[in-house]
Amino acid sequence: MIAADIVAAAELSPQTDVLEVGPGRGALTEELLQRAAHVTAVELDEWLAERLRRRFAGEGRLTVIASSVLDQPPDVFLAEAGRTPPYAVVANLPYYITAPVMRHFLERGPRPQRMVVMVQKEVADGMAGRGQGFSLLGVSVQVFGAVREVLRVRPEAFAPPPRVDSAVVRVDVYPEPLVPERELPGFFDVVRAGFRSPRKQLHNSLASGLWLPPGEAPGLLEQAAIDPTRRPATLSVAEWYQLFRAIEAARPDFAERMRAAVAMREEPRLDGTEHQEQP
Repeated sequence: MIAADIVAAAELSPQTDVLEVGPGRGALTEELLQRAAHVTAVELDEWLAERLRRRFAGEGRLTVIASSVLDQPPDVFLAEAGRTPPYAVVANLPYYITAPVMRHFLERGPRPQRMVVMVQKEVADGMAGRGQGFSLLGVSVQVFGAVREVLRVRPEAFAPPPRVDSAVVRVDVYPEPLVPERELPGFFDVVRAGFRSPRKQLHNSLASGLWLPPGEAPGLLEQAAIDPTRRPATLSVAEWYQLFRAIEAARPDFAERMRAAVAMREEPRLDGTEHQEQP
């Protein structure tokens, strides 16, 4: 029943190509084959992959690939199955690689039209910005798509049951990310710096995570209309982008000041000595 609910949340049509990550014994795969045009199932465990091939022998709408999904861009796996984008991702993700897999699809691309994935409940909360607010993964995902939780799953639904609750999250991927593609690397540098010490106030996190000169972080936050005492988990994507733009605008000034300081330290004195840096 839960497998059927997960697939229903993906709103597949008979024309939808699906890339399934970690199909395992095929509970989701069976449901996907009832709705999708084709399923490309990428399974790390070669024994499970072969078992899946035997279970669905003769099913021409399924291609099972024994590999790590992180080894290749999504379109390479689709091409191996004779398919091309657009596509959707449906998966019961292994919890220990949730973040790398989500980033792989959204940052490396080509991006899916949507993703429906089962993850640990706390991870789902961080992606949606509930509870303690956004996580680093949450900000990363929200840049690329709208996130909503569609289902909670208790441990008893699994055999053997895990020690944590799970949740199914749907990400509807935007045609273009909220941050321009060319600015994404620098934007994520700022976000990662902010989350370096997630429990600290943001001005402290930035000061320790970036190249910012001492004492500059509060002013930059104020320029971005952000209270310096806020914590990273409370910022929206739009606020992170405002902060990124403020930091980018300040870079030339900071660089010039650093060059001037270095030149001052290295400039020789009239008595033949060099300026000594004051303690």
